[in-house]
Amino acid sequence: MTSDMMNPKEQPLKSFGDIYPDKIIGVLTMFDRLIFKGYLSGLYPVKKQFDFFLWRQGVLLKAYKGYAEKSTEQLRSHLQQLAEQAGCSIQYLWGGRGPTGESKEELAQAALAAAGNKPGLVAVYSCLELKNALTVRGNRESKQLEAVSEKRKHLHYYCYYNDEEFGLMYVRIQSWWPFEIQIYINGHEWLARQLDKAGIGYVKIDNYFLQIDDIAAAQKLCEKFAHRPWERVWNNFARRHNPLLAAVEATVKKGYYWTIEQGEIATDVLFADQAVLEECLPALFQEALLTFSAEDVMRFLGRKLNGHFQGKVETRLNRRQPGWRVKHWVKQNSLKMYNFLSILRVETTINKAEEFHIEAAPSAASRWKRLPKGVSNCWHFYQIGQEANHRYLEALRPLPVQGKAASQALDSLCQSHQVEGRSVAKFNPLTPESCRLFAVLLGGEYVLSGLRNRHLVQALFDPTDDEQETNRRRARVSRLLAKLRGHRLIEKIEHSHLYRVTAFGYRVMSAALHYRYIDFPAYFAAA
Repeated sequence: MTSDMMNPKEQPLKSFGDIYPDKIIGVLTMFDRLIFKGYLSGLYPVKKQFDFFLWRQGVLLKAYKGYAEKSTEQLRSHLQQLAEQAGCSIQYLWGGRGPTGESKEELAQAALAAAGNKPGLVAVYSCLELKNALTVRGNRESKQLEAVSEKRKHLHYYCYYNDEEFGLMYVRIQSWWPFEIQIYINGHEWLARQLDKAGIGYVKIDNYFLQIDDIAAAQKLCEKFAHRPWERVWNNFARRHNPLLAAVEATVKKGYYWTIEQGEIATDVLFADQAVLEECLPALFQEALLTFSAEDVMRFLGRKLNGHFQGKVETRLNRRQPGWRVKHWVKQNSLKMYNFLSILRVETTINKAEEFHIEAAPSAASRWKRLPKGVSNCWHFYQIGQEANHRYLEALRPLPVQGKAASQALDSLCQSHQVEGRSVAKFNPLTPESCRLFAVLLGGEYVLSGLRNRHLVQALFDPTDDEQETNRRRARVSRLLAKLRGHRLIEKIEHSHLYRVTAFGYRVMSAALHYRYIDFPAYFAAA
C-alpha cells in the first residue's frame, strides 16, 4: 500500500462480487501484459565502465566501429542459427509490420497456427527502431575520443516463442551495444497453462476467462506468479540469445539487470450472464465518466492532489469492439474499465513505477520510498495494481436501485422510525440540501479511509472564524451522522471516529442523485 493511502484504521475492501452475489460468479486479479527489460548494468557509466570493458577486450576507441560491427554480425549469425534449427528464418519487417499491415503478434499467431501450435521458437522478425546505442565520438573540449550513449536507428530482433510455461511471448534484443533485451509475456496465458496442470476446468476466449471452476485456487496461482524469481528465468533466456554475454560477465562480473518496464494488473469481474452485465454497463460507465473527479482518480492510484503535483489527469471514453472503455491517466500511469462478453475488467497500467511509494526498510531514514523497477518488486507492482482496481470498483458502488425497489427505498427515507428505542427523523431525499449531502458522502476521497465529522463540516459549510458557529456546525453534523446511521446509509468503523457508506447507502443515495440530476431533467424535457 502506498504512503498516501495508508491508514491504520482502514478496513479490508469489500469484494465487488459481494455486492452482487446473485449476478457475479467471482472476481480474479492477475497480471495481464508484462514487459521486462534487461540492461547490462556493468557497462555503465559509459565513459568509465564501457571504456574499461573495451580495454580488457583489447579494443582501442578508434577501432570500436569495426569491433561493434563484428559483434552485430556475431549476434545475427547466432539468431539465424536458432531460427534455422526451429525451421524458420529471420524476416525483415518494413516499418515493423507485415506486407499487408499485420502486427508482429498477428504474424506470429499465424506462424504458430501454420506450425501446428508446436512449442519452441515460432518466428524471428527484424526491424529498424530508434534506441539508445553505445558508440564513440570525438570530444571537442578534450580533443579525445570517448564512449557515449546516443539515440540511433538500428536493427532489433524479435524472437517469438510458444513457450510451454508462458505461451506466446517474445524476446527482443537490439543488434548493437549494449544489446538491451526486452521480454513480453501475458499473465493470463501463463494462468491457463497452470490451470491445465492443476486439472481445473475453465472457459477462455482470447485473453479472458469467462468461467473458472475453482476461482479461489486460480487466485492463489496468480499470487504465486507475482512472487516468481524472475532474474533466474530471464537470465536463461538472455544466455540463449546473446552470444556476447559470457564475455561481458567475465570482464565486468555482472550480467543483465532486470526491470519491469510495464505492468498491467487486471481485475476481472465474472458475471453469470452477458445480458446481466450489459444491463449494468450504462450506469457503471456513467458513474465512472461523470462522477469521478481528477482527485478521485489520483486517490485510486494512491496519490493525493496537492500543490506539488505537476502533471495531467485525463479521462476519456472510447467505443471499442466489442464494447466500451473508459480510461483515466495520471501522467503516464493509467486506470481503465472495459467489458468483454460477460467480463467487466478494471486494469491498472504502471509505466512509471517511481510515481508510487512502498514501505522502506526499518533502518531507513524515511518510512516510505519510491517503488523501484527491479523485478524483485514484482509483488509490489501486483499489490499496488490490485488495490487500485479494488478502490475503483468500490467507488463505482452498487448500482442505484431502480423501478419499484427505488421507490420503496426512497420512501423509507421519507419516514421516521425507531432504532434501538431512539427516534430517527425522516429525510426528504430529493431536496438540494439532501442531494448535496449525498454527493459529499459518495465522494471518492472517502471510499478507502472513511470520513469524520470535520470532513462533512468542511464540505457543507463555508469557512468561519467564529468559534461558537463552528461548534454549532459540529453539533449539527453529529445529528446528521446519527440520522444517516439510523437509516443505514452509513456505518461506524470499529474502534475509530470514522464512518463509511454502506452498500445500501450507496444504492439509495445514488438513486436519489440519479433521479434528481438525470431522470427528472429528462422527463421534464420530454414533457
